[in-house]
Amino acid sequence: MLPRIRLLSPQVVSSLTPSLLHRNVCFPLHSSLPLSTPSISSLCFRYHASKAAATPSLSDTAKFIRTVLFVPPGVNPEEVSEEMILPGSNIVLGPDAGHAQIKEVEFVKSSNRPKDCPKDHRPEFAVLGRSNVGKSSLINYLVRKKEVALTSKKPGKTQLINHFLVNKSWYLVDLPGYGFANASESARMDWSSFTKGFFLNRETLVAVLLLIDASVPPQKIDLDCANWLGRNDIPITFVLTKCDKSKGGKGRRPDENIRDFLELMRQSYRQHPPWIMTSSITGLGRDELLLHLSQLRNYWDN
Repeated sequence: MLPRIRLLSPQVVSSLTPSLLHRNVCFPLHSSLPLSTPSISSLCFRYHASKAAATPSLSDTAKFIRTVLFVPPGVNPEEVSEEMILPGSNIVLGPDAGHAQIKEVEFVKSSNRPKDCPKDHRPEFAVLGRSNVGKSSLINYLVRKKEVALTSKKPGKTQLINHFLVNKSWYLVDLPGYGFANASESARMDWSSFTKGFFLNRETLVAVLLLIDASVPPQKIDLDCANWLGRNDIPITFVLTKCDKSKGGKGRRPDENIRDFLELMRQSYRQHPPWIMTSSITGLGRDELLLHLSQLRNYWDN
């Protein structure tokens, strides 16, 4: 059984601090984060309370919480507190988060068709993203081995489904990047076709880690990919990369790009998927992402 998002009940409101209750509610991204630009620590979601009320009502607050927080299975919504939210994310940490450290990793195989992928029933996390989004860099920084996923200055290097076995118990799956401008149209269609086949037919797929480049404004191809995954009920976590940069594309800060992307996703999803900020340069988000994968994996195993 794959993990699903659970709704927060109105009762949880009483356990959350007033910092969540502003008219333009700011999500608390703990000030201790090692960010290069202070503005990211005040990343806000635009959630407007009723103009007739001086402060949001209980129902306003409950609606906000249901919209932005990812509460994993096994967590009692009435016991959620602000301290349970992983820094730099909207992810609530629950009791299923166990061993999260990576002790060993090995390359298993490359496959050019989903049916050729390993069939040993171990849980999988697929890493997906636009070419040059930092996919290989993220895998390398998660496992702390530079040689695990080959990096290249030429986008589109990964053209196969690559399985890496972690701690002999679960897989990171490196999928071909999409949107590589220099690839032929037929190659791009082939990549898209077998990648989609992987998503639709892998019973061991726990979640897709969809990488989003925080250094550029929201890209239509990323939005289309996220919406396709959502329409097909495929669990997804947005991994926001390159959050260490002080300026994004066209002079915009990463926090502005992140805010705009998440706002667009909030319009597409009734409940916001989990998201987390990362940087392969500074190490931002590594431990938190591993904890998130741990609790999804442990729930899936049970």
